Amino acid sequence: MGHGTATRHGRSADMTKRVTLAALLLCAVAVAASALRLAAVWNQALAIPAEGTIITVAKGESLSKVLARAEHNEWLSQGNWVGVVARWQGLDEHIQAGEFALNAPLTAGEFIEKLAAGEVVRRSVTLPEGITLAEAIEILHRESTLAKTPPVDLSAALLVMTGRQDSAEGLFLPETWSYTRGDSDLDILRRSHHALTELLSSLWERRPDGSVLASPYAALTLASIVEKETGVAEERRQIAGVFLRRLEKGMRLQTDPTVIYGLGDDYDGDIKRRHLRDTTNPYNTYAIHGLPPTPIALPGEAALRAVFAPDDAGALYFVAKGDGSHAFSATLEEHEENVRRYQLTRRADYRSSPKASADQ
Repeated sequence: MGHGTATRHGRSADMTKRVTLAALLLCAVAVAASALRLAAVWNQALAIPAEGTIITVAKGESLSKVLARAEHNEWLSQGNWVGVVARWQGLDEHIQAGEFALNAPLTAGEFIEKLAAGEVVRRSVTLPEGITLAEAIEILHRESTLAKTPPVDLSAALLVMTGRQDSAEGLFLPETWSYTRGDSDLDILRRSHHALTELLSSLWERRPDGSVLASPYAALTLASIVEKETGVAEERRQIAGVFLRRLEKGMRLQTDPTVIYGLGDDYDGDIKRRHLRDTTNPYNTYAIHGLPPTPIALPGEAALRAVFAPDDAGALYFVAKGDGSHAFSATLEEHEENVRRYQLTRRADYRSSPKASADQ
């Protein structure tokens, strides 16, 4: 009797073990199948256009919403399961805002990893040397992916940024600036102003002894005039030297670009005699002594460096030759001869700026 009972108990235990093993095996198979399914979902190729595409992730947008958009665009399938794998890996907490360039071949997993790594599209905008601040703002506002600050708010912000009460003109370094979607015009201008301040401070600390320039701002103002006077790189130091010597001697600068800047919208392409006699124009350097009250443009680094390292050839005058370059002279007699040669008998192809090279 006892032996039969023991046998039955043994058989029952064996059966339980077999059932447990079978259940575990089924679970393992199910887990393996699920893992394979999730791996397939994660590694599926995105059905994006052959030329690539861009997706914009808004600030605060969840991964679920991004995947829903991707699925709506038929780039991938089973977006919910893609999200599950992303959450298992902790990637959902690192999704960043911005524009992301998607180029085939690209898997769903690589797509998520790109979003988490913040591999956003970087764009660029160029502010050319010699443009005015108003022109720089116009260029920035043509960038459709840059946020625009309302004009009144922008003007006020720039005065605060630069510490000026009259004008922020000239206080920004013209360069090519990179940015990402979501950046604003103020972001670019803030970086540009910081770069200009750093460069100008560095140059001012190493200025020549006995400089006629009273402040970094005066140097900036002169550099803006040098920038507008010539497009020939080799002439910048010569132009700077002429103006610095004229300032030292108490001579008027007598430079057209300042007059034009002061005329503003009234300038019609022609400087008239009455413009040169106008004492109400504070930028009329034919009538006033010294520098105009503010810079007249955004000078580039080369023009700034020229002001701090002018040539010492002794020239006090220059006149446009009609090919974009200038003839320099140390005496009034030489200057008047150059005027007769280059201005009174102008060449047929006269131009005030250098001829553009073939690759420009």
